[in-house]
Amino acid sequence: MGIPAIVATTIATEKIRLDRYIVETLLLDLVGHDRSPSAFLVYLYLYSRTHGAKTKSVRVSHQGIAGDTGLSKSAVQGALRHLNRRRFVRSVRESQTATPEHFVLRPWAR
Repeated sequence: MGIPAIVATTIATEKIRLDRYIVETLLLDLVGHDRSPSAFLVYLYLYSRTHGAKTKSVRVSHQGIAGDTGLSKSAVQGALRHLNRRRFVRSVRESQTATPEHFVLRPWAR
């Protein structure tokens, strides 16, 4: 018997629904196999800011994510590199110094 669909609470106390895949598979993959719990945390953060807010993307700096998650800026940068490489997130910058726009991808939901 699998884990039921999880409903998470954001800071604003609005509920967001997580895909079962995120908890049953992605958690084990990123934290267990890849040994990157920061990537899982950053994915959840971006997921809540996009899918939780019913928007396609969010523009937030590495420092902003670090401040909101409690991770260091370098941990966020490494997590985003990992998530982009694994194609769970697509980060786009208009210029080298611009704040990136992050699109949360769900490749399992094709």
